[in-house]
Amino acid sequence: SIKRVSITMAHILTAVTGNEQDVVPITRALISVSDKTGIVEFATFLASKQIHLLSTGGTAKTLREAGLEVQDVSDYTQSVECLDGRVKTLHPKIHGGLLGVRGNPQHEEEMAANGIEKIDMTILNLYPFEATVKSGASFSQCIENIDIGGPSMLRSTAKNHAFTTIVTSPSQYALVQEEMEKLGGTSLKLRKSFAAQAFALSAAYDSAISTWFADSLGEEAPVTVKVYKPEFPLKYGCNPHQKPAQILSRNGHPLPFEVINGVPGYINLLDAANAWQLVLELKQATGLAAASSFKHVSPAGAAVAVPLSDVECLAYEVTPEAAAKLTPTALAYLRARNADPMCSFGDFCAVSDQVDEDTALILKKEVSDGIIAPGYTEAALEIFKKKKGGKFIILQATPDYDAGELEYREVYGMTFSQKRNTVVITKEHMENVVTSQTSTLNEDAIRDLVLASICIKYTQSNSVGFAKNGMMVGVGAGQQSRVDCVKLAGHKVATWYLRQHPKVLGLKFKEGVKRQDRVNARVRYIEGDFTDEELVRWEAQFEQVPEPLTEEEKAAFMKESSGVSISSDAFFPFRDSIDHASKLGVSYVAQPGGSVQDAQVTEACDEYGMDMCFTGTRLFHH
Repeated sequence: SIKRVSITMAHILTAVTGNEQDVVPITRALISVSDKTGIVEFATFLASKQIHLLSTGGTAKTLREAGLEVQDVSDYTQSVECLDGRVKTLHPKIHGGLLGVRGNPQHEEEMAANGIEKIDMTILNLYPFEATVKSGASFSQCIENIDIGGPSMLRSTAKNHAFTTIVTSPSQYALVQEEMEKLGGTSLKLRKSFAAQAFALSAAYDSAISTWFADSLGEEAPVTVKVYKPEFPLKYGCNPHQKPAQILSRNGHPLPFEVINGVPGYINLLDAANAWQLVLELKQATGLAAASSFKHVSPAGAAVAVPLSDVECLAYEVTPEAAAKLTPTALAYLRARNADPMCSFGDFCAVSDQVDEDTALILKKEVSDGIIAPGYTEAALEIFKKKKGGKFIILQATPDYDAGELEYREVYGMTFSQKRNTVVITKEHMENVVTSQTSTLNEDAIRDLVLASICIKYTQSNSVGFAKNGMMVGVGAGQQSRVDCVKLAGHKVATWYLRQHPKVLGLKFKEGVKRQDRVNARVRYIEGDFTDEELVRWEAQFEQVPEPLTEEEKAAFMKESSGVSISSDAFFPFRDSIDHASKLGVSYVAQPGGSVQDAQVTEACDEYGMDMCFTGTRLFHH
């Protein structure tokens, strides 16, 4: 049988109407502020317009000391402030004056019968609850700093914004004065805007209280409330049909960057957020200037400032003399961009230090969407603002930004919450060497293992990363099988190393072949698997058609590779990843450990003479 359940819907109130008008003159204002910035000047202006001032406690004292005539709320209500100030404005004469609908016969009659005067404007801000919490105050002191009267007056005034004006910030005083001088009162447009801001303030205030209370309860918290402030719209989301889209900040907190130039898109900002965290951690862990090159929320390359060898100078198209003069920031980005210059085409980059002219001149030559950094010299800004026809995106990171302990993400109507991955990989993570042979792990190898580990922390999982000479030389992202990550990244390692082959370095391009076309042509030369049509176009770029780079020549050159480091975001489940890594010159391995096959993987490393560290830290990133 089916049991029928009767559901009673909540009673929905009907609208109360009155004589609405656009401009409402102000005759009486209630002032109760904890932040007294500019309040004397604003109240003086109101008094000059013959507006009756009501006030409470400390605010009334401040205004009287400034020579203003003020009526105490307790005098108006004929009710004393009591219970240690907990009850001041919670009175029908206050809320009736705020909520009464002007021109409504019943409201007008009831207000007159109860001696309720109309209050046309409320100027208030709320007890500093969040500041009290941040000060380390006790639970009971934080409770005492939960404002009751303020939010009540705020909501009453904002609800009745057709007739009343709610002012919640000193930044609004000038707007009110301007309208009152021009119109003789406040406009409906301004009152509606201020009401929206007031309700947002109320929501944020309640959210802060709710979050703090929930934190005190731990897992027993009944609800979590998050409030976001819209900052600026985006053209679209991930795809052009995903509209609307916007960027929002956590209410009461700034964004982690300021837009200096250009119009960033949805994916640009995802890249910027991840790229910036990566270089901050690299700088913190190594003490060296760091850079990263991101595409689609994974790094194409990352590096720290390590001098270039002569062969690397040839491969990266920079003279040894010019390389020797590069600043650390410029050197770091040059390396990061050359990890995988084909994938870095159209990147979003990040650097850990101030961007100087050297760095800007390197980026000027590259196809790139934008950059995030802690600061820029005037010379660098001048170069960047001319890039991409003035559309190059320049973001300046917010110093000492606090992203909060927890992060939230909405997916398909669900909200996920987790502690942010704040672990910073350092050389201490490389101390647990589990292989049996005498370790050859040196400072350069440790630096590269740290670099690779931090890089994969910000790479879509599953991921592995290879590093050499202070730069990533292959990143394998987003594969379901770990050995496929190794093979994908390994293909990039082989391409990076073979770019230093004498036959590749000796390619003679025709004059006028663009930089990125030269990059792509070298990669295709190394790969060698041309179609007939492709080969015709490829050969047309050279003064003389190059001899092929044979498989035998590539294999012989790859045997010379050594000293490469590999890091994995999770344990290697089988030895196959180590077997493949051995073909690429890997000498050093970092992984969390914890697999039932750890012994087998360790044995494989011993067989190939590799040092392997167990970091004990998994670094999945999704």
